[in-house]
Amino acid sequence: MFEELGLEGWRPLAASVVFGLLIGVAFGVLAQRSRFCLRRGLVGPEAERSSALGTWLMALAVSVAGSTAAIEDGFVDFSGHRLYSESLPLAAIVIAGLMFGAGMVLARGCASRLTILAATGNMRAMMTILIFAEAAHATLKGVLAPARTWLGGFAIDLGQPATLSALFGSAIVPAVLIVAILVFVAVRSGVSWTQLAMGALIGSLIPIAWVGTGYVLHDEFDPIALQGLAFTLPATEALFWTVAGTAIEPGFGVGVIGGVLVGSLLASVAFGEFKLAGFDRDTPTSNYIVGGLLWVSEAFWPVAAPSAPACRVSGC
Repeated sequence: MFEELGLEGWRPLAASVVFGLLIGVAFGVLAQRSRFCLRRGLVGPEAERSSALGTWLMALAVSVAGSTAAIEDGFVDFSGHRLYSESLPLAAIVIAGLMFGAGMVLARGCASRLTILAATGNMRAMMTILIFAEAAHATLKGVLAPARTWLGGFAIDLGQPATLSALFGSAIVPAVLIVAILVFVAVRSGVSWTQLAMGALIGSLIPIAWVGTGYVLHDEFDPIALQGLAFTLPATEALFWTVAGTAIEPGFGVGVIGGVLVGSLLASVAFGEFKLAGFDRDTPTSNYIVGGLLWVSEAFWPVAAPSAPACRVSGC
């Protein structure tokens, strides 16, 4: 597919940076305008909860539908992907879930939301993202990696991929049920059609990312990793590239982070919402530091959550 597009002069890795940049810009603009955030839908101001949750659920519905269609049509093959593990690490799932939830509340958002806020002038978000990127890198590839691997070792071997498609024999039936429920709840939440549309567009970026890296940019002689729209690994890649750019080449993840920052910045400036904001009495520094550190639980997901790839719409 890569050669059919007439991109012979490009290396797939270089093309993935541009592709990631486009995906990131689109997410940055849409997430900034819709204030896309799972936390707002759960513990945010009461007047905003229904709208925020409805937008997030619509994004999840479209991401599940699109990713399932891409898999069933053969555009993406996850058979060898780490998310299709045959072991179910229950300890990592429980501990990582609790850590992520606590970190999201303390930092007033997850990695995706604070990346958006960092580009709008929020210094609290910027500091938290830097702390998160450093801690995530240590968890994925550094001094904390052994602890992550050890925790993932407490697992149950199922003998088959721990996915709904393996349980039902096909991904179509469970996907249709999940999507129908999500859309029903999203529409009934009372959110505006504009918000629902932006949520749907955000959700569509998930399968687009999978298909782009796994099919469109696929080159047997110069392969790149199959990647979706996530923030943990891209944040670590962006951090490492900024401090060692002459030693490594940027990839899809670096493009995504750069694109999100650019898209959010442009949207905030265009709508007059760019404003420098620091810490004050109502926003304790310690909350953001601890919250950013707890986000390292997202680095457990490749081990802890061998489930549908589309579920990564939350921003991991």
